[in-house]
Amino acid sequence: MSDRLINEGVKWMLVFLWLLANLVTWLASYLTYANSDEFFYMRHLMGASLPVARASATCLNLNSMMILLPVCRNIISFFRGSCETNRYYRRNLRRQLDKNITFHKVVAYLVVFFTIIHVVSHCFNSQNLYNSVTSESGPLAALLSLIRTESGKPLNPIQVLNKSPYGLTLIDKVLQLLPGWTGAVLTLVLIVMFSSSTEFIRRSYFETFWFTHHLFFLYFAMILAHGAQGIVSRQSNVAVHDPKKCSETFAQWPTDECPDPTFVNGSAGTWKWLLFPIVCYIFERIFRIYRAWQTIIITKVVQHPSSVIELQMKKQGFKMLPGQYVFLLCPSISRFQWHPFTLTSSPEEDYLSVHIRTVGDWTNKLREKVGADEGEQSVAKLPSIAIDGPFGTASIDIFEYEVGICIGAGIGVTPFASILKSISHKVLDPENELKLKKVYFFWICRDTNAFEWFTEMLSSLESMLIENGQGDFLEYHIYLSRGWSHRQAKNIYLQEEQAVDAITGLRQKTNYGRPKWDETFKMLAETHPAVHAGVFFCGPKNLSTVLHKCCNRYSSFKQDGCRFFYNKENF
Repeated sequence: MSDRLINEGVKWMLVFLWLLANLVTWLASYLTYANSDEFFYMRHLMGASLPVARASATCLNLNSMMILLPVCRNIISFFRGSCETNRYYRRNLRRQLDKNITFHKVVAYLVVFFTIIHVVSHCFNSQNLYNSVTSESGPLAALLSLIRTESGKPLNPIQVLNKSPYGLTLIDKVLQLLPGWTGAVLTLVLIVMFSSSTEFIRRSYFETFWFTHHLFFLYFAMILAHGAQGIVSRQSNVAVHDPKKCSETFAQWPTDECPDPTFVNGSAGTWKWLLFPIVCYIFERIFRIYRAWQTIIITKVVQHPSSVIELQMKKQGFKMLPGQYVFLLCPSISRFQWHPFTLTSSPEEDYLSVHIRTVGDWTNKLREKVGADEGEQSVAKLPSIAIDGPFGTASIDIFEYEVGICIGAGIGVTPFASILKSISHKVLDPENELKLKKVYFFWICRDTNAFEWFTEMLSSLESMLIENGQGDFLEYHIYLSRGWSHRQAKNIYLQEEQAVDAITGLRQKTNYGRPKWDETFKMLAETHPAVHAGVFFCGPKNLSTVLHKCCNRYSSFKQDGCRFFYNKENF
């Protein structure tokens, strides 16, 4: 169990603190509305569901405050580079910042959870208010329904003369109230945003996800307006009118001991919760728009095998770290669609590049715009491109470890192009004193032809390292899980004794099948005792789960034990 704390300790501590914050917030608000004398008469009108509705509303404010911050990528990048604690905790805290989108999803689940509680509670509240004004809740409730607050508004916001069948009068009255119709819009917006955020919609209909997710503007407008009417009033003269005592003699009001109760409408407090994140998000968007306006020049378009194009670009003042990613916008295709791509160039190169596999509508249109199939194009004919970024990812921390283990599955190999390039530059520079002493690279793919450009790059790096006497620094293992024919299998067998691999042309031979991760991590732990090893993965979730468990299983707090720190790329 103690070994799991290496990867899980900080994460579960932060999750616990966040859930504790929600619990404390809920209880504090619930106890206030359940026990305070100021809300005694409102509880009589609305029933026991009032404190539940108010407590869930407070937690909605708390989570709505937090849901914007994880998607402020520039703020995340700033804090990621500003952790000033000791080395161990700096590394762990930075790893948690890489899970900003995961935290965003967790907060969204809590928003939906508390919305359900809030809506159901107010359904009971509305029915109780309706019963009060129609005298079904007793004479005290009927009397309270006739009282007006100091601002002249009725204490009971639902005022009806005749009871109609099917509850249509109640629904009509609720929707006439500001909290009623804004709450209905809020709920509908949340349903649309949440349902369109499923993995299936995001992967198959990204544009649908993108446009519906930007309804958050309407969500925040409605939640700010939702409590502006202040229909939950508080009694302002509790000192001279004890509601617990005076409610027993309400028929004699007013008396010397029990003057008429006076009430003040509630005040809107949501803006106090949301002001800071909204301001942060506005500055985030302004900064991103400013960067997107800066001039980008496409200097070269390279067509690689298997429908992969490489864009080489230059942008004045652009600085990056290995493994970072950017968002690309091509206005001639769409003025709204930003798509994330990992930078495949290294900081040591004088240009920035991305490799794009054309598999969707947007990427195919981009291929046409840059004329990838028409040979070399003049810069003047190439479309304008906007870049937002770069943004940090987990892989930039590889230089913080003594041993780096990079694992890419399929297209997940892309982030490691920049990392491996940068590592080779630093290793070959005699002035650099690297903490990183050994790099293992695992690549699992179904068909290496789909990533021939990466194989070419890997071959070049391999030759450079060998020529400079650093051949042992990088050890790579390529696994071809499927995609070879009987003819290829025969050629592979016949060329087994050759110096280079039959498929990739690399010196290290391709493995066929899938890695046995337990054996791999056991070997790594035995080979590198008393070492902090960073594991960096980009690929499907199922494999991520397997690797995460292996990191926990083979990590050890013992003095001579190897500790594996798991990092997953998130975009």
